Amino acid sequence: MKILVVEDEAPIRDLISINLQLVGYEVFTAEDGIIAEKILENQKVDLILLDVMIPGIDGFSLIEKIKKHSIPVIFVTAKESVLDRVKGLRLGAEDYIIKPFETIELLARIEVVLRRYNKNKQIIKFKNIEVDTEQRIVNLNNKDVYVTFKEYELLVLLLQNKNYHLKAKELWLYWN
Repeated sequence: MKILVVEDEAPIRDLISINLQLVGYEVFTAEDGIIAEKILENQKVDLILLDVMIPGIDGFSLIEKIKKHSIPVIFVTAKESVLDRVKGLRLGAEDYIIKPFETIELLARIEVVLRRYNKNKQIIKFKNIEVDTEQRIVNLNNKDVYVTFKEYELLVLLLQNKNYHLKAKELWLYWN
């Protein structure tokens, strides 16, 4: 899954990007609306995290241009008034999250939007394992493998969350 983070503040942009990469997303970043537009012309993106107050083309104007790409947008912004939130949602955003926010909440909102858009991975790959979640087929070294229902569910859970332990370990090392 590819996510475009459009944020003019480098520390916030980097923090979001690092956390998204830790859980397995491919991330593109833009510090203004003009760069974001160029990325959209050259890359297939599954979701956009968009700040409202960015240089070049502001987020409210940029979402109008994004509509032609049919890419879901979550506004991530410091503009917290109810009128701004309503405006963002009416312009077509799927969600609106106010800074500061908890990373885990942002990740949950991303998952919900991607699920709503049916952009969830149909095939999960990790090293020599491949799982087709639509047909419930497990493939190891290019050979189908029989697994029980519980084994399948556990395998999918582990594969979908393969990078979460890195975040926990990183936080633990940071605090100790």
